[in-house]
Amino acid sequence: MEELALVFEPFPSETVTSFVRDNINNLNFARTGCASWHPVNYFLKNPRGEWLAGLTGYVWGGWLHVNLLWVTESLRGHGHGSRLMDAAEQFATEHDCLGVTLETHSFQAPGFYARRGYEVFGTIEDYPPGHSKLFLSKRLRGAGA
Repeated sequence: MEELALVFEPFPSETVTSFVRDNINNLNFARTGCASWHPVNYFLKNPRGEWLAGLTGYVWGGWLHVNLLWVTESLRGHGHGSRLMDAAEQFATEHDCLGVTLETHSFQAPGFYARRGYEVFGTIEDYPPGHSKLFLSKRLRGAGA
């Protein structure tokens, strides 16, 4: 058998990242029969074109998964995170999703998500030490109906 080189690449190219992601997606599609996948990316920028907030994720398998949600510090607490989440959840509803999943940490925004109806279904303590990583989900109204 051919010897394969193990390569550490801290900043892989989009080509390499796409290679791994696409192969995982193809395996998931083949094994589940769920081949519908939609990127979900919403951003806020000011009139000067500066990016100030964003949400990235995807819809697959009847669920929206939010990868990242970020609002610049000076704009937090003004409804911008809710605006992004509302848009993503609306997209999920329009694509007949059952619900939404995401992760956050205890020092980030668990209260924000709890107010939106998200529930913690898993926790990793001391990730990082002194804090917790939280796994949350929310069922969407009317999903599965």
